[in-house]
Amino acid sequence: MNHWSADLLEFEALREILRRFVPSPMGQAFLDEMAPLDDQAAAEDLLAETEEALAYLDRTRDAKIGAPVRLRFSGLPDVADPVAKVRIEGAVLDGRELYDIATVMERAVETKAALESVGARLSAKAAQITDLRPALRNLAGKVLADGSVADDASVALSRLRRDRARSQQAVQESLERFVRAHKDDGVLQEDFVTQRNDRFVVPVVAGQRRRVEGIIHGASGTGQTLFIEPIETIEQNNNLVRITEEEAREVHRILRELTASLRGIGPALPEAIALLASLELTFGKADFALRFDCAIPKFCTGRPRRIALRGARHPLLVDLLRGQGKPVVPVTIELDESTRVLLITGPNTGGKTVAMKTVGLLALMAQAGVPVPAASAEMPFFDQVLADIGDNQSIAESLSSFSAHVRRLGAILDSATPDSLVLLDELGRATDPEEGGALGVAVIEELRQSGGFILTSTHLLAPKVYGATTGGVLNASMGFDEEHLTPTYQLRTGAPGRSAGLAIASRLGLPARIIDRARGAMSSSERDIALFLTELHAELASAQTSEEEAQRKLEELDRQQRELGGKWEKKEKHALHEIAQKAEKLIAGFESRSAEVIEGIRAASTSKKAADQAQITAGRVVREMRREVQSLGGPREVGAPSKDALQPGVRVRLQGIREVAAVRRILANNKIEVQAGFLKIQVNDTDVLEVLPPADAPSRLPRNVSFTSTQTWSLADREINVIGRTADEARDEVDRFLDRATLAGVDRIRVVHGHGFGVLKKALAEFLRSHPHVERAEPAPQVEGGTGATVVYLRA
Repeated sequence: MNHWSADLLEFEALREILRRFVPSPMGQAFLDEMAPLDDQAAAEDLLAETEEALAYLDRTRDAKIGAPVRLRFSGLPDVADPVAKVRIEGAVLDGRELYDIATVMERAVETKAALESVGARLSAKAAQITDLRPALRNLAGKVLADGSVADDASVALSRLRRDRARSQQAVQESLERFVRAHKDDGVLQEDFVTQRNDRFVVPVVAGQRRRVEGIIHGASGTGQTLFIEPIETIEQNNNLVRITEEEAREVHRILRELTASLRGIGPALPEAIALLASLELTFGKADFALRFDCAIPKFCTGRPRRIALRGARHPLLVDLLRGQGKPVVPVTIELDESTRVLLITGPNTGGKTVAMKTVGLLALMAQAGVPVPAASAEMPFFDQVLADIGDNQSIAESLSSFSAHVRRLGAILDSATPDSLVLLDELGRATDPEEGGALGVAVIEELRQSGGFILTSTHLLAPKVYGATTGGVLNASMGFDEEHLTPTYQLRTGAPGRSAGLAIASRLGLPARIIDRARGAMSSSERDIALFLTELHAELASAQTSEEEAQRKLEELDRQQRELGGKWEKKEKHALHEIAQKAEKLIAGFESRSAEVIEGIRAASTSKKAADQAQITAGRVVREMRREVQSLGGPREVGAPSKDALQPGVRVRLQGIREVAAVRRILANNKIEVQAGFLKIQVNDTDVLEVLPPADAPSRLPRNVSFTSTQTWSLADREINVIGRTADEARDEVDRFLDRATLAGVDRIRVVHGHGFGVLKKALAEFLRSHPHVERAEPAPQVEGGTGATVVYLRA
């Protein structure tokens, strides 16, 4: 990809906008390496990965229970140097470096778990992160946030710190007794105890030195005070120094062991950190896409190619105008194999350059795997984006504006290929208009013959005529409001636009006499062309207004048709409902009368068989009547499935039985044999309320309800670590964890919350006490974390 064109198209300024969404130094290092790619498949993979991240972020905005947690990348320290130091055999990290690495490892573990079953690409990338939980457990609680080693990092360290505290207290008390003894004899300069050279001393008046036996460890700046260690505390101070040195050696040993444990992970640690940084950049791009209302661009595959940008906006302009509370006027550009050249004309300050820069920057963004600010975007995968935008005048190289322009054109002509995108701003500028116009036409024609896509802007007449008379070239113009003499920034295709230089100069305050004199100096042909273009654009505006009005009327007719259709459908349903109600009354009346007749037959006849046969016949007639009524189009009852649907193996719901049953056999006399749980029973086919889909068929859940099946749990996964979370975050995570554990049939889990100030532990204890899944919760045994963890027993 051409780097000087990327600079002209402000790709670096885009990177700075993205930097707001990539907070950590590690993610920003990946952002600094981001560039347009030469491999289409790689760019498409990046875009697909970002699309998954975008969908994930969109789901995190749902406040409902079960929504995925938003990944945290802020606050991650830069651990590049400590990780490199780990690889050096014998090197020892200090406490702060170990704490920072542990923080990053913890975040990597969280991210891996959160993305475990998100999208194909994100899940695959998260799966590459090595399971760092064993190494993290080895570091947990041993190094504190300030870089100091925790007292309980080892048994020896805990003992030494207790001994040091006692020894320090003894020295302090001894010196305080000394101070009280000499408080009023003029020996002491001040009645307090201080330290010099890691020894506890008292301030003595220099002239009273001989009255105090001890070792001098320093003097004040004026020399009036000596800091003396009294003879009676020397041995106690020596003991304190010895214990302190032993403590320092134990701390160094612990740090050495912790560093060695990280070294034992091998390359898995730097690889996990790199994957975490890469995911941070992916989610940063997705966050940018949400804030800037972006679309995932698509690349054309093979031929024919086309550029189709709808509602495209320049991200830097969006960022600038958003701060001013102003909207951006989007542009829509469509080019294809038959029309590969877009020639944009129109007024100064009308947006021609911004339109071209928008196309160029969006092409670079797409090939760097970044979503683009547009309603939709499709474009070829370009081998180069070549641009000549702005004034490249150079005093150092003795280049005038025209010389620099020509030199850049020459480089572009040499480099352009059929797969290039070329952007030329103010083609033929900085020289005589006639010669510049001829040069511009020649350059466009040469580039058109090369087979690439070309966007160019100009004020010159010759390119405008060329665009209007040459096949494959599409004229376009930026809109201009003749009434208010202001640009509208709307891109219209199909006709060239006029520069409106005199109108804009008048609006900007140039005296009217100057404007009139300039108009008089114009040739009649130039005035005629300007007048023609003005009238042409007025006609185009009128035609567009008519088209919009016609479209509005069509939409109104469509709306009215939908309303009428809805009213008719409502009336029809009402009529059918009335028919169904009347039919039900008739059926109910027939059933009542048939029951009376059957009872009469049963009373008058001595043959029970005749009565039973009459009852069967009456039931059959009722069912046939019911089917006839349903065939009229009335609302079908759920409880009247067809006989064809009742086959062995189908699942059914029965009247009066909650459990789903399976049909075993079809029996005579309209009976079926079903199995509901452990029961095998025979029922009438009229007792079937509903025929259910097969067990493996996807069932339709209610709106806004989702189902996620649990995975098989291993013993190593029956714990959750919420250290570092707020109380609300911890409660939410533990709640979801308990749901999954209950579904998986787990009877015991462990919640690791650490010690801290006890706020998190207390909040979780109150939460677990009233949780419906929890039978009881108690502090973990010492081997499982002691009071820094809670063991939870779940209800059966």
